[in-house]
Amino acid sequence: MTNSYESPFCTRYASKEMQFLFSADKKFTTWRKLWVALARAEMKLGLPVTQEQVDEMERNIENIDYEAAAKREAFVRHDVMAHVYAYELVCPNAAGIIHLGATSCYVGDNTDIIIMRDALQVIKRKLLRVIAQLADFADKYKEMPALAYTHLQPAQLTTVGKRATLWCNEFLMDLEELNYRLGSLKLLGSKGTTGTQASFMELFENDTEKVKELERMVADEMGFDGVVPVSGQTYSRKIDSLVVNVLGQIAESASKFAHDIRLLQSFKEIEEPFEANQIGSSAMAYKRNPMRCERITSLARYVMVDTLNPAFTAGTQWLERTLDDSANKRIAVAEAFLGVDAILNIMMNVTNGLVVHEKMITRRILAELPFMATENIMMDAVKKGGNRQVLHEKIRKLSQLAGKRVKDEGLDNNLCDLILEDPAFMITREELDAIMKPENFTGRSAQQVEEFLAEWVTPALTANGYDADNKETVQINV
Repeated sequence: MTNSYESPFCTRYASKEMQFLFSADKKFTTWRKLWVALARAEMKLGLPVTQEQVDEMERNIENIDYEAAAKREAFVRHDVMAHVYAYELVCPNAAGIIHLGATSCYVGDNTDIIIMRDALQVIKRKLLRVIAQLADFADKYKEMPALAYTHLQPAQLTTVGKRATLWCNEFLMDLEELNYRLGSLKLLGSKGTTGTQASFMELFENDTEKVKELERMVADEMGFDGVVPVSGQTYSRKIDSLVVNVLGQIAESASKFAHDIRLLQSFKEIEEPFEANQIGSSAMAYKRNPMRCERITSLARYVMVDTLNPAFTAGTQWLERTLDDSANKRIAVAEAFLGVDAILNIMMNVTNGLVVHEKMITRRILAELPFMATENIMMDAVKKGGNRQVLHEKIRKLSQLAGKRVKDEGLDNNLCDLILEDPAFMITREELDAIMKPENFTGRSAQQVEEFLAEWVTPALTANGYDADNKETVQINV
């Protein structure tokens, strides 16, 4: 127990892997890697920086004295200069060239881009697994008829697998957006205080090619194919907004999935996994609440709303920059990633253990199937010489009688019996039974599943390097 606030993302929801990416260690070691990359490039381009200085800096990337940095920041009120000071303490020979020509955003903004890139790669790996598991589920149940709904009212039939493709397809759309955003991320580079690179022009005596090469060398060392073409002091805050929007879209897809599973669990058709010793309710011992999907819904709501934060930040950056982005940015971006990481952890768990109650699904179909079969029954009767308009009116009236019996009297749907008793339909029990098979009403559902998996999902998983043999354990709090 502690007497200070701890974020639930750290204590309950997000993975250690994602937490590390937004940790002080990740941030400040990346700052130092950027300082090393800058010094190395400056050395190679002819500035008075030695290999010994670069080596000293490189040896001490992880040797961070946080206490010394904190004391210095309290004194100078500047986090970057405090960490320059802490770096100088362990790199005395390089002290004079650390941060040479750079402004604070050289380390701050470039690090933010690097962290977002690394975090998007974690999100992508987990998203691929969710897509793959939903695809497996869709394939397994592609032919199993199920009652479909429009307006949450019984409609025609679908299959369990076809419905799963709807979930899978939305995550596939998210993967496409994530890949685009990941592929378009570029470093800020070394742009200087107002984006003009004036300090580097001074250092390199107005040699434009060396200033441009410096940026290329830094980007290459940090694993990027380039830097943003123009900037003020910072990279455009629209980048944060665009990245968090991708996360918000994943949250939207997860929320849709989770809401659907909660409805289906209420119908007793499909349930999320339930641990052997899990307690559903402190009062009602029989309960099996859809806790995991409720948590997905809750976290997704947070992330979707969080997309507004970087949007407002991007829209209120005055001229070359202001600092009102700082506090909001570091909370909003980090927590969007932590939130989606938590969502996908639960999604991986749920999609790997969905429980399908086939008998209940069939029972719900049979309660509604007589209504759906009426058009086929009517067409067969017309083929035998019946009057379409007369038959339509008879079905309308008989359907109302059967519906009243079900809703007002709580009895079974007897529409088929009423139709059999009316000679106008000219149908036998055997003929009716042949029509009343659920698989006759699922259309191309099974074929659509097969086509979707073969033409869309499998190519996407292959192209994105999905490792089906990677069975990482997903631990979530239940």
